[in-house]
Amino acid sequence: MALVCIFHGIQGHPEENWFPWLKTELQKAGHRVVIPAFPCSDHPNLEEWLACFSQCRINLDDHSILIGHSLGSAFALRLLERCRQPVHATVLIAPAWNVMGNAFDSLMTSFTAATYDWKTIRKYAGEIHVIGSDDDPYIAPEKTEALARNLGVKVTLIKKGGHFNAAAGYTTFQRLLDEMGRLR
Repeated sequence: MALVCIFHGIQGHPEENWFPWLKTELQKAGHRVVIPAFPCSDHPNLEEWLACFSQCRINLDDHSILIGHSLGSAFALRLLERCRQPVHATVLIAPAWNVMGNAFDSLMTSFTAATYDWKTIRKYAGEIHVIGSDDDPYIAPEKTEALARNLGVKVTLIKKGGHFNAAAGYTTFQRLLDEMGRLR
């Protein structure tokens, strides 16, 4: 079975949104699931998050699946640039990845300011899925579309999904679980 890593976003933690539910569901199916509690999520720093991930002693392989939510998506992209280990799949949900034009931009610059190495990311990301919403209050659909173009994939657009967080009603995420079932 696969190792699944779920990365929370800015001001996030492992016990929010649909993360605990998805972890339980994937564990029932025999997968190992890791949701690192990244430090200083109110003022995130890429190097600190990379160090935290390293301290978790997670060994990615070609069966691993990365799931990033919001800023966790930018973290997944930056991790793929550095670890140089192919994974089976990368799923980016409500992906923050560049200047998003929202109040959080100034807090995310260590993740988003530098140019992304799209060729390297595509080489190691495996099967890529980008999931966005038509009414996300933080990530405009155009930004999600631009990310998907950089990755050479199409966006799965969910109507009225908000930011796919608890505030938008996402304490479970059946569509994501179904998608995970198709990845195996």
